[in-house]
Amino acid sequence: METKEMMMTSMPTADKGENGVESGKGGEGVEGQEEETQQENVSLVLADGLGDRGPKSLTSGSGQQVSNGYTTSTPQSPREGSEQRTAPGAASGPAGGTGSTGPVGGLRTLVVQQTSLERPRETWSKKMDFLLSVIGYAVDLGNVWRFPYICYQNGGGAFLLPYLLMAVFGGVPLFYMELALGQFHRSGCISIWKHICPIFKGIGFAICIIALYVAFYYNTIMAWALYYLLSSFRPTLPWTTCTNSWNTANCNRYLSSDHNVSWSNSSTSPAEEFYKRHVLQVHLSPGLHQLGSISWQLALCLLFIFTIVYFSIWKGVKTSGKVVWVTATFPYLVLLILLIRGATLPGAWRGVVYYLRPSWEKLLSTTVWIDAAAQIFFSLGPGFGVLLAFASYNPFHNNCYKDALVTSSVNCLTSFLSGFVIFTVLGYMAEMRKQDVDDVAKDAGPSLLFIIYAEAIANMPAATFFAIIFFLMIIMLGLDSTFAGLEGVITAMLDEFPHLLAKRREWFVLGLVCVCYLGALSTLTYGGAFVVKLFEEYATGPAVITVVLLEVIAVSWFYGTNRFCNDIQLMLGFYPGGFWRVCWVAICPCFLLFIIISFLAFPPEVKLFHYNYPPWTTVLGYCIGVSSFICVPAYMVYHLLNAKGPFKQRLLKSITPQPSNDHHRDLFVTNAI
Repeated sequence: METKEMMMTSMPTADKGENGVESGKGGEGVEGQEEETQQENVSLVLADGLGDRGPKSLTSGSGQQVSNGYTTSTPQSPREGSEQRTAPGAASGPAGGTGSTGPVGGLRTLVVQQTSLERPRETWSKKMDFLLSVIGYAVDLGNVWRFPYICYQNGGGAFLLPYLLMAVFGGVPLFYMELALGQFHRSGCISIWKHICPIFKGIGFAICIIALYVAFYYNTIMAWALYYLLSSFRPTLPWTTCTNSWNTANCNRYLSSDHNVSWSNSSTSPAEEFYKRHVLQVHLSPGLHQLGSISWQLALCLLFIFTIVYFSIWKGVKTSGKVVWVTATFPYLVLLILLIRGATLPGAWRGVVYYLRPSWEKLLSTTVWIDAAAQIFFSLGPGFGVLLAFASYNPFHNNCYKDALVTSSVNCLTSFLSGFVIFTVLGYMAEMRKQDVDDVAKDAGPSLLFIIYAEAIANMPAATFFAIIFFLMIIMLGLDSTFAGLEGVITAMLDEFPHLLAKRREWFVLGLVCVCYLGALSTLTYGGAFVVKLFEEYATGPAVITVVLLEVIAVSWFYGTNRFCNDIQLMLGFYPGGFWRVCWVAICPCFLLFIIISFLAFPPEVKLFHYNYPPWTTVLGYCIGVSSFICVPAYMVYHLLNAKGPFKQRLLKSITPQPSNDHHRDLFVTNAI
């Protein structure tokens, strides 16, 4: 039970009406009869002798108590209530709540006590815990493999122009909006909607389902990295030789020292065969229609990953906030080491030139702008409930505006830095193979890390050391995002069902992790890589963009931009500028609608290795995507059917936000004298 006390004084007799009852603060608009009744009640309280009998306390419906027997009424903002209003010469009673027993017309000291029966909300131990958690969430594996690939594919340095424009007008405003919403309402992605627009509550359930889909495949990539890490603890890295049981006749051991070996189009590197034939064993599965058995090695690796995840988040942000001091900072150290090493390799300049050489004519292509919008959106990560959850554990007056600018800037700069780390190595590989950088960099996604980069590391001096720190970095980049994604789900469910789950967090987290592990088993089969690609293309992308579009519309158009900006002013002390308001009302919805329409107009051509996904997999992918989004219209129908009254009244009530419980507002103004 959390109890807060505040000393308040009434106004002098000069502010009172004819009957001696205060008509200014808390008494405006009260009828004469009520004023007389109030005056008589005060006289009774004074006649009882508070000093002798102790404070009388009546508890109001909201759990607030006043020491003279009167309940509090009007909630006051923390900013307004942070100052004690005591008139000169006011008599302050003791902390126990006994007021002055002088005449009614004199100054009065009231003790206002708020009693909350709810458990106090957990908060971050330090501000840096929050910042590192958000940075660790935003900076993930996509920054390392996706941004460099999309950048050189869409015009190199010229791509930075649409990327920055999309970040300024689309990504950062959405990022700021979610941090502000979470911090003000202090709720997860489900329960927050009753304070914004109740009929859109299905968005919260859709976000939780999308987060589960991400957990089904995202952690499998970390399991692959863990397998590589364990295989690195040997003098000779296993992806450098062609004499292993999994190698084929096409394997071509092409190291920098092998001058007599020529590279042909049919050649496969030891790193490629190690990845495809030993780690994934994808050659044992003909496709999605026959996935094959589960790889027990990967199953154990994934079990270890989820064990780390569980013991990092089971106690809440108090524990995960400490873990991110390692998992969010270590990747930057490794990126710096790899950048320095890559810059000293022969041919590194070729990769950098290829990475940054601008092709301005490509800016006329809509594909470039679509890729820029999608990249910044998925990089910053609004719409997954994570930013709402993390911000909800902040102090009410924390400057989330500054946080949004700092963390989004760090995220974009990390993507740019990762491009140098990747392309210096690709330039080195092109120099070594006597090929163009374009031919070396034909692989995107995980293959860029597990084949091309792994092979480049194997050719470096101290290859074992660089392999260990590189795959440790991959694991830690993934762990941060997993912590965040699951915390978004946990916070949402605990806030929605507090009486059921609040005291059982550890058991709920255990059950959630078990569900995620069981859901990921299909990605551990011989054809698991095909499942990962299917989930990545269809299960999350279109669904989460549509969800965020509805979220922006609900906040800007239904809840109201003015009301939202007033909330921000109450928290931060300043009103958001016109740029942010225009972005939230018009630019962000257009930005998201642009991505959705482009996805529907130009559906992705899904292919992995030599497997072309058949048409029925496209239908399956869309069904998986719709399965999460269907929560939004389903809840709308459910909400309207369960509401009472005529349809117009139901509809009006369903878009009217409910007042907050004001668990962050601890100070109040009273009606009593």
